[in-house]
Amino acid sequence: MDQEKLAKRNLAIMWFANFFIAGSMTMVMPFLSLYIETFGNFSDEYVKNWAGWTFAITFVTAIIFSPIWGRIGDRFGRKPILVMMGFGLALSVFLMGFVTSVIQLFILRLLMGIFAGFISTSQALISTQTPKKVSGRVLGTLQTGTVTGTLTGPLLGGILADWIGFAQAFQYTAITLFIAGLCVLIGVRETRLAGEKEEKESYSRKEVLQHIIRHPMLLMVLIISMFVQIAHFSIQPILALYVAELNGPANIAFISGIAFSVTGLGNLLMTRRWGMIADKVGYDKVLILLVILAAVVYFPGALVNEVWQLVIVRFLLGVTLGGIIPVRMAYIRQAAPIAIQGEVLGYNTSLRFLGNVIGPVMGGLIAGYYGIASVFYVTSALLLASGIALFLTKWKEEHSNEKSVVQKESTKQA
Repeated sequence: MDQEKLAKRNLAIMWFANFFIAGSMTMVMPFLSLYIETFGNFSDEYVKNWAGWTFAITFVTAIIFSPIWGRIGDRFGRKPILVMMGFGLALSVFLMGFVTSVIQLFILRLLMGIFAGFISTSQALISTQTPKKVSGRVLGTLQTGTVTGTLTGPLLGGILADWIGFAQAFQYTAITLFIAGLCVLIGVRETRLAGEKEEKESYSRKEVLQHIIRHPMLLMVLIISMFVQIAHFSIQPILALYVAELNGPANIAFISGIAFSVTGLGNLLMTRRWGMIADKVGYDKVLILLVILAAVVYFPGALVNEVWQLVIVRFLLGVTLGGIIPVRMAYIRQAAPIAIQGEVLGYNTSLRFLGNVIGPVMGGLIAGYYGIASVFYVTSALLLASGIALFLTKWKEEHSNEKSVVQKESTKQA
C-alpha cells in the first residue's frame, strides 16, 4: 500500500475512533449529577459540588499526563499509546457502572484523566503523516469526527440512561470506547512522510521547552489555546440559567440543549473549510482572524432579549471556534520538528484542559457577582486581548525577520 492510500485509511479510521471517543466521553455528561443522587439521600448543594469535582478531576489529571504521553509517543510511536488510552478509557468507564459511592466515582474519573489525551494523540499521529501544505484541510476533516461525536454523545447518553438506567449506560458506553481502541489496534499503520525525518531523532524535555520559548508565535499559540477554552467553557455551566431568564421555565432542558448543540453545528459546518482557507492564506493569519471574530460574535450574547437571538449568537460562535483547533494544529505541524510534535501537542492539550477547569469557575464567579450578561462581556474582552496578542507577536516576529535579512545583506555587501 502506497503512502497516500495508507494516510487516507489511517485518517478514516481515526475519524471513526475520535467519533466514538468524543461521543462516549460526552454521553455521561447529561446524567452525571443524577447518577450521584442514586448513591444516597444528599442535599442539592452536595450533589452540585460533587458533580463539579467529579467532572473537573478528569481534566486535572489529564493536564499532568498529556505531555508525558506526547513525549512517549514521539519516541516509541503513537499507535501503542492510542490503543492503551482507548482500552484504559473503556475500563474506567465500565467500572463506573459498578460504583456505590461518590468517592469511588471520583477516583475512577481521576484515573480516567490519565487516558484522556486520545484525541490530541490522534491529531499528532495524523499530523506527522500529512504534508504541511494540506495539513489544515486534513486536520479539519479529522476534527469533524470529534465534533460529530460531541454533538451526538449527550443525546444518545440521555436516551440510553432513560432506557436502561445510569449504571448500565456507563457499561454500554465502555463498549464504544473499546471499539475505538480496537479500530486503532487492527486498522492503523503508523508511518512518517518520506523526506521529513529529523536529523535528530530525540530531544530532551529541556530542549523541547527551549524550542517553544525561542519561537514566540508558537508559545503564544499554545497559551491562546488555554484562553480560548476558558472563553468557551465560561458560559457552559450557566447557559441553562440564562435560557431560563430569557424564555421562562417552559422547556428549559430542550431549549438549553439546542443552545448547546447549535455551537457544535456551526463548528461542524466550518471546521474543514477554515482548514482549507488556512492552507492557502497562512495558519497564523487565519488563527488571528478567528480569535478576533470569536470576540466579536461573543459580545452580543449579553444583549439578546430572546432565545432565538442567543441561538444565532451561539451558532456564529461555533462557526468561528470551529476553525481554531485544526488551524492551531496545522500551525504546530509547521512550527515544531516532527520528533517533538507529540510533546508540543501534549503541552497544548494540558493548557486546553487547564482552560476547561478555569472557564466554568470563572464564569460562575462572574455570574454570581455581576450577572450572567457580564460573562459575555468579560469573555469577549478576553478573546479580543488574545487576538491582539497574537497579532502583535506575529508583527514582531515578521519585523525581527526583516531586520535579520537586512543585516545579512549588509554583511554580505561589506
